[in-house]
Amino acid sequence: MSASGMTAVLVLSPLVGFLINGLRYKKHPANLAGIIASACVFLSFASAIALFAQLLQMPEESRKITVEFFSWLEVDALRVPMAFVIDPLSSLMILIISGVGFLIHLFSIGYMHHDKGAAKYFSYLNLFIFNMLILVLGDSLLTMFVGWEGVGLCSYLLIGFWFTDEQKAAAGLKAFLTNRIGDAAFLLGLFLLFKAFGAISLADLNALAPKIPEASWMGAATLGTLLLFIGATGKSAQIPLYVWLPDAMAGPTPVSALIHAATMVTAGVYMIVRLNGLFSAAPLTLHVIAVVGGLTALLAATIGTTQFDIKKILAYSTVSQLGFMFLAAGVGAYTAAFFHLMTHAFFKALMFLGSGSVIHALHEEQDIRKMGGLKKYLPITYWTFTMGWLAIIGIPPFAGFFSKDEILWQAFSSDLGHPVLWTMGAVAAMFTAFYMTRLMALTFWGESRVSKKLHPHDAPPTMAIPLIVLAVLAMIGGWVGIPHVIAEVLPGHPTNLLGEWLKTVVPEHPHTETLGEHWEWGMMIFSTAAALAIAIITKQIYAKKPSVPENFVKKFPRLHKFIDNKYFVDEFYEKIILQPLVTFSKNLWNSIDVHVIDQTTHLLSDWAQNLGKWIRFIQSGNLQQYALYTVMGLVVLLSYVLLR
Repeated sequence: MSASGMTAVLVLSPLVGFLINGLRYKKHPANLAGIIASACVFLSFASAIALFAQLLQMPEESRKITVEFFSWLEVDALRVPMAFVIDPLSSLMILIISGVGFLIHLFSIGYMHHDKGAAKYFSYLNLFIFNMLILVLGDSLLTMFVGWEGVGLCSYLLIGFWFTDEQKAAAGLKAFLTNRIGDAAFLLGLFLLFKAFGAISLADLNALAPKIPEASWMGAATLGTLLLFIGATGKSAQIPLYVWLPDAMAGPTPVSALIHAATMVTAGVYMIVRLNGLFSAAPLTLHVIAVVGGLTALLAATIGTTQFDIKKILAYSTVSQLGFMFLAAGVGAYTAAFFHLMTHAFFKALMFLGSGSVIHALHEEQDIRKMGGLKKYLPITYWTFTMGWLAIIGIPPFAGFFSKDEILWQAFSSDLGHPVLWTMGAVAAMFTAFYMTRLMALTFWGESRVSKKLHPHDAPPTMAIPLIVLAVLAMIGGWVGIPHVIAEVLPGHPTNLLGEWLKTVVPEHPHTETLGEHWEWGMMIFSTAAALAIAIITKQIYAKKPSVPENFVKKFPRLHKFIDNKYFVDEFYEKIILQPLVTFSKNLWNSIDVHVIDQTTHLLSDWAQNLGKWIRFIQSGNLQQYALYTVMGLVVLLSYVLLR
């Protein structure tokens, strides 16, 4: 099959699944709907593998397949084709999206088999994959924006899937509206860049970017990239637009795995990595990205230490890990940012699906204070979840160790890096080791606090297989990006495969190497030792001495309340932004709508009604009266003619 044919199959297969299940959502049983949806995504995955293999056979400098299906917009100098680009970067993204997406679909067959709306759920999942593929394959900002908006719509549909519950419906609406703020900024950035450079093609924008980095906040590249980054803070849940993501837990758990791991939340990171040439021309924007990423990683990690909802802990973990990716992108380490995006897709999808297995076993219980001792009841879930835990806290040789430490090193050593940025990342990593071990201890270790009415059971095959596959990826996925300092001491000196694969499309920001390898080894050993020590201490405390954290809370009640209430950010937004906006809107409605528009329409309607009443008296139905009106009219007409 030709490249265009494989690309069509890749993109359209999930759309076909959406239509099949969506049009017959009331008739398809859950298992049939799940099989159809999973088969369609697997077909996309097979096409992604075939396209990846085709790129492998091409010369390194020309690994790029462009498929143009039709001309979309042609207005004066603006020509936008519906074209997709498969290159080393997008080829990895489509493998992640379709591969991890397929595993999540497969897991959902077991998780949603009891739900009456399963066919509709699977149709939404397929539509999500379809839009995400458009986002990463689009060759222009406008095509990317189509997928960008599409995944926003699908997140609204999936987060609020159980919309009969008001809180779940509100969570979907919150995600939708928060993302609209970022999307408006994205559009403004698109318009500004088109006006400045006369292009919206991603390749053209990278090529037309100023060769000398801009030093002014008013530069076209700086303003344009700042606006695009605001869009990214919405999609990828960074300060100040991160507040929707923790509430996104309202949807079915596999939805959380899809949104938080391989698809929507990675869109902002992917966009920056894809436009690396343009962003490198705007170092002021990169500084903002690095600071926001570091602060988000730290803020979300601290909030995760006080949560007891297993899914919300993982949600704040996602926000924090995304902060690491933006920290890397902000210091010009685009490959490191993408590396962590990839490894995070493996271990975070694993942990969300693992939490879904726990919730499924405990009949929708999500409070980890009501768990404990589940290791013996859920062995498959426990051991696979353990692989994800070791990966996310950065224990070698698991995937998260390689990508997280690469980010910390780049944050310290890059020309755009700074010790403060490294400190924020390092402290966030330590908090990660604490709250993830706390989750493990309260869920799987220690004494059981599970209600005696419940009889926990491990995941069925359709749920267990995705867990096992993702656990293997969490174990070995990091070896594709092995740092050179580690490779040098290993037999055969293995190559950094990821860096070699991406180097033609993601060149690193130029660095001035002023630090020796001993610095990198030292930081790596320090962060690993700190994570390991914190994990061991936390396990001992929460599994054997739960009174210690209770005493800490009693000793520092205000601090705990402040963090437990998520720094009152939602309350701040409500009081400072939302309530004044609602009040202003009501006043505007009362003064303009009610007193101007409504009054005007009422006066016009009254006038028309009164005129109609007057005319109604003329229409009496009396023929003699009509003859009189006719004679009077003729008299007036003749008088006018004669007197003229």
